[in-house]
Amino acid sequence: MVATDDFLTLPEIRRAAQRNLSREVFDYASGGAETEATLRRNHRAMSHWVFRPRVLRDVSAIDTSSSLLGMPLALPVMIAPMGSTHYFHPDGDLALARAAGRLGTIHWMSTVGASTPEQVAAAASGPLVFQLYFWGGYDWGEELIRRVEAAGFKALCLTVDVANYGRRERDIEKRYDPRGGARAIGIPRDYARMASLSWKDVDWLKQTTRLPLVVKGIETAEDARLAVEHGVDVVYVSNHGGRQLDHAPATIETLPEVVQAVAGRAEVVVDGGFQRGTDVLKAIALGARAVCIGKAAAWGLGAAGEEGVVRTLELLALELRIAMANTGQARLADVGPALVRRACVSY
Repeated sequence: MVATDDFLTLPEIRRAAQRNLSREVFDYASGGAETEATLRRNHRAMSHWVFRPRVLRDVSAIDTSSSLLGMPLALPVMIAPMGSTHYFHPDGDLALARAAGRLGTIHWMSTVGASTPEQVAAAASGPLVFQLYFWGGYDWGEELIRRVEAAGFKALCLTVDVANYGRRERDIEKRYDPRGGARAIGIPRDYARMASLSWKDVDWLKQTTRLPLVVKGIETAEDARLAVEHGVDVVYVSNHGGRQLDHAPATIETLPEVVQAVAGRAEVVVDGGFQRGTDVLKAIALGARAVCIGKAAAWGLGAAGEEGVVRTLELLALELRIAMANTGQARLADVGPALVRRACVSY
């Protein structure tokens, strides 16, 4: 492993992960569906928005703090739910939870993990959100929810954009399939169950859990409005990191219409291609409370375990503070849509 002190830029962390991980595992972490058009669009669409920097505004002290569901965030970057994180490092979700707590942010744990919710909660020093793949019946779901509640998780997140598993051709061409069941949770992946999900299941979750409810995988204003009407507390804009539907829009492009449709009735978070502090600042300007990072966190984990994730978050925080200073924004709480505009030309 490369010492984390040697990581001065985020691309160095990605390269270290590529050196450390097998080709199969690195491509599993980094790839997308079919032609990977959505994957590329997530990244490239960041350049569709440019800043309108202000000057002479006293940015000698920068405040990057935010919050989600009343939980304080030292920076508006959280670790997205990712399955099979033990492939990137043996500590997997345990390392991710510890790293998030050290940087004052939130780890979102996936149903697909090698550790149990109880084990992750015991390792964490900060708040946790549990991301649910609803593969079982209501009896199974209620039993799992009670475990998550008892372990101290602060919210429940239903993922709704996996009616079927995307064709990730980097994996298929290598005949590599990392799916081995839900391991620690102990139930096989049932995509027929996921395909049958409807807003009735959202209503059931609202009635069953005392935790705030997040719905992950919203990409349109229509679904954002429905989510709010069904009592969802957080609308999570996501295209699954480009890993499910090829030729989906970039999430930073759909974020404004979702924020407008929600109209302050729920909080909004987003993921999909956010790999720089400037990306994070654009998302906040467009109305997100915070962003989640998946691939960048996986690369940090592959590069140097917990320390690699900590360094990834540190560098994102550094880039964010510099971007805020150079655009005249002393407090994240004051950032709004006037900070950005659509670019005439993409670079």
